[in-house]
Amino acid sequence: MDEIDRQLLTQLQEDATRSYADLGRAVGLSAASAHDRVRKLRDRGVIRRTTVEVDPAAVDRGVAAYVMIDANSWMGDAPTRDALLAIPSIQEAHVVAGASSLLVKVRTATTEQLQATLRDLYAIAGVSGTRTVVVLETFFERPLSLD
Repeated sequence: MDEIDRQLLTQLQEDATRSYADLGRAVGLSAASAHDRVRKLRDRGVIRRTTVEVDPAAVDRGVAAYVMIDANSWMGDAPTRDALLAIPSIQEAHVVAGASSLLVKVRTATTEQLQATLRDLYAIAGVSGTRTVVVLETFFERPLSLD
């Protein structure tokens, strides 16, 4: 991946709806060359998907929390992943090193729904405890820096 690919990725992270002509102008390429490079980035898995960033509060998901999950057995496998995927309020799930086994990001409309999500987490085989941090305000969320 060269500097032009990095510039294209930066431009796409800012606005993935930009035309290939606009992308090409921004990085000094023709529309066809920009299209070809973006296609190759997709083919190599550098670009995993194209999506829309939604304001969580605008769609009634204003309560954000991070939950550290403790376990009494190994949790880094497909059954755990599938159990977490089955809980719609979990936005992200990560296997982590340290005192906890997993870290999940949860988005709900209310703290009551957050409590229900915590109940669902305790129902997963191997979960022995949780520690939850509720987000009061988000200063920023930035795309991946390619510098």
